[in-house]
Amino acid sequence: MGVKKFRPITPSLRFKVISDFSEVTKTQPEKSLLVSLKKSGGRNNRGRITIRRRGGGAKRKYRIIDFKRDKFDVEGEIIAIEYDPNRSARIALIEYPDKERRYIVMPDKVKVGDKIVSAFDSQIDIRPGNAMRLKHMPMGTLVHNLELTPGKGAIMARSAGSWAQLMAKEKGFAQLRMPSGEIRLIKVDCRATIGQVGLIEHSSFRHGKAGRNRWLGRRPKVRGVAMNPVDHPHGGGEGKAGQGNPHPVTPWGKPTKGAKTRNPRSRSNKFIVKRRAKKRAK
Repeated sequence: MGVKKFRPITPSLRFKVISDFSEVTKTQPEKSLLVSLKKSGGRNNRGRITIRRRGGGAKRKYRIIDFKRDKFDVEGEIIAIEYDPNRSARIALIEYPDKERRYIVMPDKVKVGDKIVSAFDSQIDIRPGNAMRLKHMPMGTLVHNLELTPGKGAIMARSAGSWAQLMAKEKGFAQLRMPSGEIRLIKVDCRATIGQVGLIEHSSFRHGKAGRNRWLGRRPKVRGVAMNPVDHPHGGGEGKAGQGNPHPVTPWGKPTKGAKTRNPRSRSNKFIVKRRAKKRAK
């Protein structure tokens, strides 16, 4: 895995940095694990835009990922590493002895030919790609694909380069340091996969041109101060006027640009031991 840079012979290539795709070993996806993907363009079931700046994008199909890892105590072999257009990480194709194939999010430091296993309720080797319950893992273990509810499937630490660290275990809960720096309590019966998600270099990639964002379905973003007063509270004014409002707001008058949106009475507050670190002021 590495990055690919370009000679700046055009403006779009000057800052472009992408993957060299050297880790990808199979170009065509497994047909049995593909489903159609319908796009909404950010609209709800009433046809109204509820998420702005979405639409267009390249046509793609969804790869069914095994986030539950519920084929227990059966050793599978990684037979291919593939590109997935729906996520930042690569995916690995696993084949089991009964010839069943499944996709998983590719862990770092795994390669074609490696063996992985998911334990039902026992301790197995602490090796990237193996999955087990948190209660069987030693302290300090790096994990990804974390469950929040036992048996429901992984929902956290799934993007490229992500990891969480097991800090402590007590009274039926494990303390994990999340990718954001937050320390959170999770039931020890929840499952996780050993290691860090692969493609760590993803954070250094740069699209280089606006068109590449359009391929991903991301439409342009327009500043409120560039709009008219009818369109945004920050709009209007003579010449290049600032927003004027000492408390920045959304087009609907809600506080934004750093305003906290988490419900202070959220039921999950009791599971958060330490909030994530605040960003340093530049």
